[in-house]
Amino acid sequence: MSKPKEQVFDISLFKRLLIYIKPYKLIFFGVLFAVVLIAVSGAVRPKILQVAIDNNIATKTVEGFLPYVVVMGVMLLLEVVFQLLFIFYSGWLGQNVVKDVRVKLFNHLLSFKMQYYDNSSVGVLITRAVTDMERIADIFGQGLFTIFRDLLTMIVVSVFMLFMNWKLSLIVFIMLPLVLYATRVFQKYMKKAFEEVRTEVSNLNSFVQERLTGMKILQLFTREETEYKNFKEINERHKKGWLKTVWYNSIFFPIAELSTSITIGLVAWYGGLNVVLDKTASEGDLVSFIMFIPMLFRPLRQIADNFNTLQMGMVAATRVFKVLETTSHIDDTGTVEVQSFKGNISFKNVYFSYIEDEIVLKGISFDVKAGETIAIVGATGAGKSTIINLLNRFYEIKDGVIEIDGINIKDVTLSSLRTQIAVVLQDVFLFADTILSNITLNNPEVTEAQVIQAAKDIGIHEFIASLPEGYHYNVKERGVMLSSGQRQLISFLRAYVTNPSILILDEATSSVDSYSEQLIQTATDKITKGRTSIIIAHRLATIKKADNIIVMDSGNIVEQGTHDELLKKENGYYKNLYEVQFLKEEIV
Repeated sequence: MSKPKEQVFDISLFKRLLIYIKPYKLIFFGVLFAVVLIAVSGAVRPKILQVAIDNNIATKTVEGFLPYVVVMGVMLLLEVVFQLLFIFYSGWLGQNVVKDVRVKLFNHLLSFKMQYYDNSSVGVLITRAVTDMERIADIFGQGLFTIFRDLLTMIVVSVFMLFMNWKLSLIVFIMLPLVLYATRVFQKYMKKAFEEVRTEVSNLNSFVQERLTGMKILQLFTREETEYKNFKEINERHKKGWLKTVWYNSIFFPIAELSTSITIGLVAWYGGLNVVLDKTASEGDLVSFIMFIPMLFRPLRQIADNFNTLQMGMVAATRVFKVLETTSHIDDTGTVEVQSFKGNISFKNVYFSYIEDEIVLKGISFDVKAGETIAIVGATGAGKSTIINLLNRFYEIKDGVIEIDGINIKDVTLSSLRTQIAVVLQDVFLFADTILSNITLNNPEVTEAQVIQAAKDIGIHEFIASLPEGYHYNVKERGVMLSSGQRQLISFLRAYVTNPSILILDEATSSVDSYSEQLIQTATDKITKGRTSIIIAHRLATIKKADNIIVMDSGNIVEQGTHDELLKKENGYYKNLYEVQFLKEEIV
């Protein structure tokens, strides 16, 4: 079977981009009008010069020469004005279109399932949202309109040449097929080269982003030399991709320049003979054609160059639209808008898998009464954190039902569901912003006074107040200016100020100092009081206080009960876990 012919220019993709021009169609048509005026005014100048030479210079007549000078000056001035308007508004249009596409892309990314991010490179997504967007802007600023301007200029110039002297025009047109063929081949190979470049740019961004984020790990395990070598390999591939574009440019542009020079030489030779011998061409024709040839051939070279820009933009647009076409989002089809929950939670025969045919939760069922605190314990990979993710609908269950207050969570709007569930994760993420902003997440409904009062309620106000600038202290990227315990305290306060109906804690005190641990324990007691709480427990103190303990193993609930009840079971899973993991802690 023959391979389908590859399109040099994707019309369907370009039509999708044009949809984003609709809000700015007045500017769009204004730019097109400026393009027409630029093409016409540029072609008129050689014609004026031809008339001036034939009527005045060749005949040595001064009378009537000044009007030609004035008209030429006016045409030059108009061309400058039109060029200014064209350059500014084509760039303006490109940036506004990209602004709209970028907003749509980011909004789309916000709705994706966590599973999408589990399988995607952050560096690649950043490339799509930033670098690729700029390439799309270039489609309008340096690609589309510039190509249209150059094509129109060529058409207008060709028409003027044919009407002025068809014999000289034939000499010029004989050389055009050679340049057109070279341009076509050039565009084809440049598209492939730019696709390779964009792929390597994404790989490079992804590699650098991950290594910079994990720099501490690299240095702890002395992986600097290895990663340096890996980076050199990726950078080398990136360089080779760009060198292909340089190589194609170095071949094409000298050919185009040589073609222009040869054409001017042929016109000067043939036109000169006509002027001298048979008078079928005038001196004005010869001079104007020498001006026309660069105006015809230079746009052709520029079209090839601008087509590169257009191709890069189209490749970038393809990648961006691929993300926009991704439907990896939770269906927010719920109609119930919940203002608050009592907090009764029910898992009924719930099955779930992150990867097809690899079941993580195997038909689990349990109930939590309003106001209860339950602890979930089990070995790593037992499915504890998965329960948290499913309750918030970060992932869709494969089978079964999850209810809150007797309402299927799929019937509740995502916004109201997640507003009523606060989560404190083991791995605390803080943005490069102030403590206040990290607590409120810039929610205008949460005031600084409320945050301060909440901090006093759970006993961490003094810790925050002791920091430089207090609540306005900038914690930098990922909260590097704070210890792990301090970050954990901030996450507790972030959850508490939302006044949630249900609280989920992935309690993480195993790697914090004793002072922070004490504050975290106090905060835990405070924020769980009076509300339904689910805690993935790492500390014995939390487990003992729980109203119910769910013991998990390999996606199944193997035991349930209070701490004392579970310890009474001979050879019970919890009892063995307690003796191995928690008994030493109790002795200490």
